[in-house]
Formats: sequence, C-alpha cells, structure tokens
Amino acid sequence: MTFAVLPVLIPEIRAAYDAYFAAFVADPECRRLLEILFPDGFGSDEFRKAHTDGTRAWWNHSETQYTFKCVDTATSEIVGMTLCDIFVKPRSGEERKNPGIGWLQGEQKERCEKVLNPLWDTREKLWGGRQYIYVHAFAVDPKHQGRGAGAALVKALIALSDQSNLPIYLESSPPTEGLYAKLGFQRLKESVIHDAAVLGTDKDVEVPLMVKLPSKAGNVSFEEWAAANP
Repeated sequence: MTFAVLPVLIPEIRAAYDAYFAAFVADPECRRLLEILFPDGFGSDEFRKAHTDGTRAWWNHSETQYTFKCVDTATSEIVGMTLCDIFVKPRSGEERKNPGIGWLQGEQKERCEKVLNPLWDTREKLWGGRQYIYVHAFAVDPKHQGRGAGAALVKALIALSDQSNLPIYLESSPPTEGLYAKLGFQRLKESVIHDAAVLGTDKDVEVPLMVKLPSKAGNVSFEEWAAANP
C-alpha cells in the first residue's frame, strides 16, 4: 500500500473534505463537534457547495493556512486530509486576535464559543506569537482507516516540522492520541475540559493537547523548549 501526501488543489477541495466529513460523521465525538459548528445541518449538497465555495474564497487571502491530501497512488483516490496553519514568522497581538464565530447567532453562537474559545485561549497561552505549525483538522475516510494513511499524513507533517524547525501542535481526540504518541508526540500538562452540559454528553470530555518538537530540539520536554524559546 503506497500513499503520497500532497497539497490539495482547488478542483480537489470537495473531494478532500469528503474524507473529512466522512471521518467526522463516523466518530460520535467528532460528529458532536460538527453539530455544534454547523447546527443547521452539514450533510446536504447545498451545505457542501457553500462550504466548498467558502473554502475557495478563504484560500484567496489566507497567508498561513495549508491543506494536504493523502492519495492512494494505486487508485488516485483522496483517502485523507489535514488542514494546518504554518506560522513561519512571529505574529503581533492584533494578528492573533480571535476572529469570533461569524457564521452563527444567538444561542447557537454562544454554545459554539464555549467549545472553541477555550481552545483558542489555550493556544494563545501556550504559543503566543511563536512560530509553529497548528493542525486544525486531521481525517482519514473510514473506508480507508487502518491501512496506514493516517500515519502517512502524520509523518509528512513531522518531515515538514523537521525541515522548517517548527514544532507541531494539535488538539487530539481521545481515540487518536495513541497514534500521535507512537509517532513521537508528547501530551502536554495543560488541558482543556469541555463541559458535559455544553456538549450534551454524560460527562465532561478532556481534550489531549499534543506537541511534536522538531528533531533539532533534541530530547526535551515542551516546557523546557518553551523556556528556551520565549
């Protein structure tokens, strides 16, 4: 089984997000997040068209965000994707300002803010204006899970980290924490707890916060690296 990790091209936006939505819908915790982000529905063709158009429009002006696909080279099918911001230069406080939840209103917006704002605030606390790679999304179509596509995507990110000397940071789901740990990520002491009442779950959910330092950093903890790189 051979996979290639490449940038997503404009005509491939929908195909890449087919893998994303398939993966998130199949996982109960991820599906719950989609329902909070897109409470008016996310499965219709109308929604997917609007999402694709919005993504294309965002690409026209984003200076930091990149989307990569994992392609099965035997079939040319996109089986997975990852979306990340690569901050290759320091950013000012104004550049790091929380853009807010512009697509929702009222109670739906408030609920979404209760989920996303603690993640944003924790990133700001941990990283500030530092240079790093932030992974927003990581997904493999359930039809192709267990074949090595996820590992291929993570290894491509690690190679990018080592080439750029930038650490990788992501908010894992509990089921995927083990994959990252096997590939050298460390779980941070810092944590984010999502309230059960907000999520609609039986108990609170802790979000594992994961970091992979570039190889040049050596065998140090994130805390040691951060102290040496203020």
